[in-house]
Formats: sequence, structure tokens, C-alpha cells
Amino acid sequence: MARARMGHYGDYQNEIYGAGLRGVLPKLPVDHATLCARASAAMPPHILNYVQGGCGDEHTQDENARAFRDWGMVPRMMVDCTTRDLSIDLFGLRLPSPIFMAPIGVTGIVTPDGHGDLAAARAAAITGVPLCASTLANDPLEDVLAASGDTPGFFQLYTPRDPDLAASLVGRAEAAGYKAIVVTLDTWVTGWRPRDLNTANFPQLRGHVLTNYMADPVFRRLLGKPPEADPAAAVGLWASLFGKVLTWGDVAWLKSLTSLPIVLKGICHGDDARRAIDAGADALYCSNHGGRQANGGIAAIDMLPDVVKAAGDVPVLFDSGVRSGSDVVKALAIGARAVGIGRPYSYGLALDGAAGAAHVLKCILAEADLLMAVNGYPTIADVRAAGARRR
Repeated sequence: MARARMGHYGDYQNEIYGAGLRGVLPKLPVDHATLCARASAAMPPHILNYVQGGCGDEHTQDENARAFRDWGMVPRMMVDCTTRDLSIDLFGLRLPSPIFMAPIGVTGIVTPDGHGDLAAARAAAITGVPLCASTLANDPLEDVLAASGDTPGFFQLYTPRDPDLAASLVGRAEAAGYKAIVVTLDTWVTGWRPRDLNTANFPQLRGHVLTNYMADPVFRRLLGKPPEADPAAAVGLWASLFGKVLTWGDVAWLKSLTSLPIVLKGICHGDDARRAIDAGADALYCSNHGGRQANGGIAAIDMLPDVVKAAGDVPVLFDSGVRSGSDVVKALAIGARAVGIGRPYSYGLALDGAAGAAHVLKCILAEADLLMAVNGYPTIADVRAAGARRR
């Protein structure tokens, strides 16, 4: 994997400086603000609005990113950090870094060729960073994992209302070799998203990113004819089946579908964390969907401590508002086992496909690695032991 070749993730800056001596500048920016600006100028408006848009006036979305500034770490000196280890254990896997690519439902249309899911998977193969593949995709989940090479992947499930279709999607993911099923809890109905509403644009209703359904044998049986023979009917069936309302009693049913770990995504309250564990969840995923589903005003990073405390030894994944390596380290210090990167890798995909996403991931890992080195934390365990302080 990438770490074995690079030595330390922070060595990526040496590659950049070395190339500069030969007159070669980075093809893409290394900071989020410039990356976002470049991608905003390059992406078609209807795709950009969906990727960037949040719920309501986007206060929660903005707070997700801003609130990381309220957390910090105290440097410790006279610690030998010449060797660092950012690897973690998750789902019985030894992963080379603590980050993963969070599921994004329009990854498929972010790249001009319409195969952004495969490009994200190739970025996983390049970097060793797992992709949590979305149910909403332009390529079949089997092909996406195959493109990830030796890097493991996770499958995110939007649980359909039809139980046989749900079982089929989960079964296909397990058969393909995914290592966990990440069940999104907060999207049985779509939040109020003005950017999309102002342009009356909802990509799925236009037939985009529905390949996992159209290729599924249960979906095709329910439709009663090939989707390509009647695309409008296929989209209509998808709309009627999307979004099962899940309750705590459904966890046992979800676990009955697979031997893979079940991860519940959207847990932001300590009491919900305890109920999820009591119901049989194998891991929790603290996330407010990047501020896209509800405009409640509380940043996800500010809700993470209660979830971690309630989870005990159960792993907690985290995303929402992560824009940099320092954000990653802060989330780890608060107690996250693994940290999901969302919009930043989408911008990389939009600008330069798999290579662009890989560049973004390398930059985030380099910054995290160098922060740990300078602050005296050679391992993730040291980061967690130090903790993060809130201003």
C-alpha cells in the first residue's frame, strides 16, 4: 500500500518540494479552500449544487467545518517521533491509516465520464484508503470493489422498503467481498435542500446513480421488464421503494441478512448509541450527513464525545465537516476509530479523476502525520491518550 512505499505520509511534502526543484508544481492545490474554489469553477452547476448543497440555510453544514476550530491539542516536546504509525484496527482489518472515503451518492456523476465510483475505487487502490461505496452509484457495487484492488471496502446501504431487495443488495455486497455494511438511518426522506429545489434538480429522479438497483435481480423482477425498456417506470419503482423507516427492532433483521458487521450511520446522541449497541450494532457512525439532511445547528464534532463515551469499546466512525489532516487528528483524539472524508475527495475526482482524489487523500494524511510528528504523538494511541481540548 501507499504507506509502505512512502515511509511516512508526511513525506508527500518532500515529493512536492522535490518536484518544484525541477520546475514542476502540484497539478491540484494542497489546501481545501483553493481546491474547493477550483472544483467549483470546473463542475457543472447541477452537480456542484448537489455536492455542495446543505439543508435549509446551510448553518449546520457550515458549523460542521467551523466547529473544528473550537477544538485543539496541546503539543508535547522531547518525544521521539522519527517513526510514526497511523495504522488502525477496524472490523478485524489492519488498515494503514485512520481515514476512509465516506459514501457520497453522486460520486458517479462527479467525473465527466460518469464513472466516478470507479475512479474513487482506483484512488482507494492507489492510497490504501478504503472506500465506503454508496448504494447510489453509476457502476455496480461488484465492479467498484474490484477496482479497489487489494484495498478493502465497505458498502453503504440505503435500506429499501422491499425486504427482498434489501436482502439482495446486502447479499451482493457480502458476496463481492465488502467488509462491513454501513446502514444510513437519516435518509428515509430527503431534507429541505434549497440549492436543488431552486433548480428543480434531483439526479436520481432523472435516472442517475441507480445502477445498483437496475442491475439487481430482485428489482428487475419487481419491475417485470428490463429497466432499459421503460426507464421512466424503473425510476418510478425506485422512488416507491427508496427509504424504509428503520426502528430499533430492525437491527436484528439487518443482522440476519449478513455475517458482516452492521454499522449504524447517523448516531449523534449518547442514548441512541447505547440503544444501538443493545440492539446488536457492531459499530456506530457519528454523522449528521454533512448537514445535508437536517439544519439543527449542532456540529457533528461537538456531538462525537457523547457518542464515544456511550459506545465504550464499540468502534465509532465519524464524518461531517472534515476538511484537513488536523481535523482528522482532532476527531481521533476525541475518540473516533476512523474518520470519513467527504466533499474534499469529490473535488479531487471532479478535477483529475482517481489521481485527483488520491492527491487529496495524500495531502490530508500528510498533514495529519506531520501534526502528530510536531506535536509529539507518534501513534494513534498517543493521540487518543492526549485527547483534544475544547476552547
